[in-house]
Amino acid sequence: MTTANLLDFDLEGLAAFCEKLGEKRFRATQLFRWIHQRGASDFAHMTDLAKSLREKLAGSARVEALPMITQHESADGTIKWLFDVGDGNAVEAVFIPEDDRGTLCVSSQAGCAVGCRFCSTGHQGFSRNLTTGEIVAQLWFAEHFLRKHLKRTPDQEGRVISNVVMMGMGEPLQNYAALVPALRTMLDDNAYGLSRRRVTVSTSGVVPMIDRLGADCPVALAVSLHAPNDALRDDLVPLNRKYPIAELLEACQRYLAHAPRDFITFEYCMLDGVNDQPEHARQLVDLVRSQGISCKFNLIPFNPFPASGLLRSPQPRVLAFAKVLSEAGIVTTVRKTRGDDIDAACGQLAGDVKDRTHAAERMAQRRTVVLHPARKKAATSTAQEP
Repeated sequence: MTTANLLDFDLEGLAAFCEKLGEKRFRATQLFRWIHQRGASDFAHMTDLAKSLREKLAGSARVEALPMITQHESADGTIKWLFDVGDGNAVEAVFIPEDDRGTLCVSSQAGCAVGCRFCSTGHQGFSRNLTTGEIVAQLWFAEHFLRKHLKRTPDQEGRVISNVVMMGMGEPLQNYAALVPALRTMLDDNAYGLSRRRVTVSTSGVVPMIDRLGADCPVALAVSLHAPNDALRDDLVPLNRKYPIAELLEACQRYLAHAPRDFITFEYCMLDGVNDQPEHARQLVDLVRSQGISCKFNLIPFNPFPASGLLRSPQPRVLAFAKVLSEAGIVTTVRKTRGDDIDAACGQLAGDVKDRTHAAERMAQRRTVVLHPARKKAATSTAQEP
């Protein structure tokens, strides 16, 4: 008999499942709390559930985490887990501790079909979407592992994981049906109770799904921009050929009407001699001003890997680039590289993914990236600070 993995359900889904068992909604809330707040997977331990319900659950349901293959801890405290998702595939999740927060980077796909030039995951090809349960299982495992690892109890103030970023392996908005219930579980006060401001979906620019996310489950949005013009972005982020920058920025502007934050974060990976010149920074300023979009830029030092054929921009050039943006009134940060000694830094997640889309071959044909001159254009409005 096939049993349902209860990690696949948000609270509404779990309530519907309980109704099929002849149980009232409040039982679903109790069950939800046991699973997510207490980390319980054995129904026999859920002592405030009726014995009859526990017996029904034992025959029809399970709480199934992902098998952990490896765990690596960085010198800076970053922890990376490799999880088995079957059929020879694996995904990675990364916990990044800070003084004021704990961030978990979560994967949404085994591999990625977008194929960005600077991303190790993209070079591995694409195998499949993760289920809602497989997305949630990364948070479920990490939260309850870390409570034991850091010797915390659920009754202590503050969570171990205060922020979740959908920036692991995969393009989250290409797995929308599984993503949204997972987000709702993260946000639910009966589960992890995360703030919408502290849950971030990162996308390379799937325009129609940005609009849907704004309507269905608005959380913080980060957009992988990485170039100031379409010619260069076509090379770096192939999805740009379908949804060019103008369309993407219009979608971002629409999203702001629903977003929990009053700005969009633009991620920008700094690539030596490719997108890091002063003229590129000036064109970004013009781009933001022309759209009048409230935003911040997060400049990301590239984490090199051999197959990319790319190098990290020198730090003085990154700082000079940031200065151009900041002096134009755009809030700009330079991301601190974390976990690079265990290949857990941004763009390094690769897991163990079967290349069913011949990504390695296609990527090899794109090893040469041409530096496209930035076109100068007059500013039409003042950049807005987030």
